[in-house]
Amino acid sequence: MKLFFKKTNKAFTLVETLVAVSIFTVSILGLISVLASGISDTGYAKKKISATYLAQEGIEYTRNIRDTHVLYGGSSGWDDFKSDPNATSYPISDPDFAGFNRTISMTPVADTLDEVQITSDVSWSQGSGTYHIIFSENLFNWIE
Repeated sequence: MKLFFKKTNKAFTLVETLVAVSIFTVSILGLISVLASGISDTGYAKKKISATYLAQEGIEYTRNIRDTHVLYGGSSGWDDFKSDPNATSYPISDPDFAGFNRTISMTPVADTLDEVQITSDVSWSQGSGTYHIIFSENLFNWIE
């Protein structure tokens, strides 16, 4: 009578171990890459929201200057507003917004003396690029 012994190999070989470690490493590297991309995108979104608020603040500031000139400037209030250099110079002084630049411009609308277009452009640098948020609105001489 012959006895047959079944050989059972219960240990991992070196090749199996290397394959398992490399699969684990690739999956961890993929996860780290996704997390790094998410952090970068979150930083961009935060700066874009801040720039949006700063651009809107520039429009609101210019509207306030217009209203002040029109209401309290007498009969030449609108003309004084259009020639006031302060209407387009509102620097960003808050240290929380260091790195942002805002430019406000006023352009007369053709064929009318009672309308101007206000453009508020906020730019910032992040990573390897420069980004812009531009808001535009038309303001009118609303007092006759």
